Amino acid sequence: MNSIEPMNYLYTYSCHEDERDLCNMEMRSFFGSDTNESVKISKVKIDPSRSPFMKERLDIIYRGRTVEELAKQVDGFKIDESFKVIFVKNPSHPNKEAVRFEMRKEIERKIGLLIKGEVDLIHPTVLFGIMKVDGEWIFGRYYKSEAMWLQHQNKPHQYSTALSTRVARAVVNIAVPSSTGIKAIDPCCGVGTVLVEALSMGIHIVGRDINPLVLPGTRENIAYFGFHTEVTLGDIKDVTESYDVAIIDMPYNLCSVITSEEKLEMIQSARTFSKKVVIVTIEPMDLTITEAGFEIVDRCVAKKGTFSREVIVCQ
Repeated sequence: MNSIEPMNYLYTYSCHEDERDLCNMEMRSFFGSDTNESVKISKVKIDPSRSPFMKERLDIIYRGRTVEELAKQVDGFKIDESFKVIFVKNPSHPNKEAVRFEMRKEIERKIGLLIKGEVDLIHPTVLFGIMKVDGEWIFGRYYKSEAMWLQHQNKPHQYSTALSTRVARAVVNIAVPSSTGIKAIDPCCGVGTVLVEALSMGIHIVGRDINPLVLPGTRENIAYFGFHTEVTLGDIKDVTESYDVAIIDMPYNLCSVITSEEKLEMIQSARTFSKKVVIVTIEPMDLTITEAGFEIVDRCVAKKGTFSREVIVCQ
């Protein structure tokens, strides 16, 4: 293939209205900014399968004001692998601006014929996408998101108050937007929902929980998906190693009622072993977080119907 570096990366998003706040916070974590639109363009490269909200990524190679202008740039583009060109619908376009089916197919053919290589409409090695964004035509390599989190819903061991895999995956991305060199811990890991999502993204994370009854299920859940990490029995106050980030889903069910003093002790303990903490809570935690010596740098509300959790990033 021509050795052309992408100018930028285009991502399309899809989320329920209740998830918008969480989606935007994940976006800020990845890109430093967010948008309420369904399209985000950035110089930052992210695997779209990491996010439960990303639908696809287009690695932008050429841009043109018209299809003809785009075609002139694509003309002579070489690829050594089999390929297919697809028209990518812009989810932000109102119906009146949408490109008709016949025109989409004509554009696919027109651009595809200009590329020097082997066309394979059934099993192509490489996909190229064409998309119209803000009156501009874009061509680039296309990657579709794989909803890995969906597969993780079917764990051998479930817990009624555990985070959903979708929310857990977003929380992990907020905590660890780039996994390079990062060492993470979930010190109240429960059945391992956060651990599974993090491990599936190649993040170095370990688990810990004070409940000896839950840990066999935690380890089985992790092994069920072919992952492995250290999961130990112990109190958060006894963590001695240092970590770049900790993810703490605060206990809140009837079997895990904790006092305000215990909450403060938990966050103070995290302050001793982690530079950054992402807290998931159903109760106000600002005073506790501040008293523990952390500063709140970002936050959002993750809703599901009438039930809400707050996700708070502390440093």
